[in-house]
Amino acid sequence: MAFDYQSLAVKGVQALSPYQPGKPIDELARELGLNPADIVKLASNENPLGPSEKALSAVRKALPELCLYPDGNGFDLKQALAARFDVGMDQITLGNGSNDVLEVIARCFADRDSEVIFSQYAFAVYPLVTQAIGATGISVPAKAWGHDLDAMAAAVTDRTRLVFVANPNNPTGTVHKAGAVEAFLEKIPARVLVVLDEAYCEYLQGDQYPDGLKLLSRFPNLIVCRTFSKAWGLAALRVGYSICSPEIADILNRVRQPFNVDTLALAAATAVLGDEDYLERAREVNSAGLKQLEQAFDRLGLDYIPSAGNFVAVDVGGQAQEIYRSLLAQGVIVRPVAGYGMPNHLRVSVGLPAENERFIEALKQALTPSGQGAAGA
Repeated sequence: MAFDYQSLAVKGVQALSPYQPGKPIDELARELGLNPADIVKLASNENPLGPSEKALSAVRKALPELCLYPDGNGFDLKQALAARFDVGMDQITLGNGSNDVLEVIARCFADRDSEVIFSQYAFAVYPLVTQAIGATGISVPAKAWGHDLDAMAAAVTDRTRLVFVANPNNPTGTVHKAGAVEAFLEKIPARVLVVLDEAYCEYLQGDQYPDGLKLLSRFPNLIVCRTFSKAWGLAALRVGYSICSPEIADILNRVRQPFNVDTLALAAATAVLGDEDYLERAREVNSAGLKQLEQAFDRLGLDYIPSAGNFVAVDVGGQAQEIYRSLLAQGVIVRPVAGYGMPNHLRVSVGLPAENERFIEALKQALTPSGQGAAGA
C-alpha cells in the first residue's frame, strides 16, 4: 500500500489549492492548435508596451555574469530605490516579485496563534500565505467590491498580527483615497503590522491618492510593498520590494532567501527606474485602454467595476465560464475570477488599442447564443 505523503504536510498546506495564474499563450496554442502569434493575452495585468529599452540594454550588459551569483544584497537597486523615494537602504527588502516579500512578512510575524486580516475579493496570496503558515485568516466582507476599512479595523483582536490592504486592489480595481487610508492606520494598534500592497500605485496620479511611503514616518507599523511587474514592465524577471522601518526590515532580511533576486532582474530594475518616459507612456496607454474597454462595456450593456489599476473586472452574468471558453477558442485569454468569489466576472487586462479591440470583438461573438454554444461544444 502506498504511503500517504500528503499526510506529512502541515495542516495548513494540506488544505491549500495551488495559485492559478493566467493561462500562458503557449499552453493555449498547444491545447487548441492555434498560432501563438495570433493569440492575445489580457489575463495577467502585464504591461503591453513590452520592456523598456533601458532595461533590455542593462540585461544584455549583464549576460556575461551569468556564471556568478548575483549581489545578494542588491546594492545598486537598493541605492536607486533609496534615492528615488528618499528612504534609507536599510529600510528596503528585495523579493522575487512582491509575492515573495508578502510571504516573508507572514513567516516573520504570524504563526498558529495569530490572526491575519484581509478583505473579501482581495489578492489571493494573502489567504494563501496565511493558511500555509497555520495562522487564522479573517476575511472581512467587502464594501462596494472594495476594502471596508472601518470593518477591517474593527476586526482587530489581541491575536491579530498582520493586516493586508491592497490599494488599488486586485482583482476588483477599487482604490481608497489618502484620507481614508490615514484614518484607517490611526485605528490600528502599534503592535499590529499593516501591509499596504501598492503593486499598481504607479497608475495612480493626483494628490488625492495615498503614497504609502509618505506615511512611514507617522506609522512605524506600516510596511509598503511594490513591484516592477506591472507599470515597470518586468513581470518575467520577478522583482518586488518592501519599504518599512529599519527595525522591521532587519527582521525581514533575516528570513529572505539569499540571492532571491537574480542578476538580470537586478540590472533591469535598476535601469528602468531611470526611464521616466517609459513610465509615462505606460500610464497613457493604460488610461486610454481603460476608457476603450469601459466604453465598449457600456455599449454592450455590461456592468463593470471602475478600476484604478491596469485591468477591469466586467460582469458577464451567469455564463462567465462559457464566455471565457469562447474567448479562448477565438485566441483571446482573459482571467476568470470565480476563485475570488466573483463567478459572474471576468478580469480583463489593458492591452494595446488593437489588442483591446480584438478582445471587444471576440466578446461580442461570445455573448451571442451561437458564440457560447460553440465554446461549450
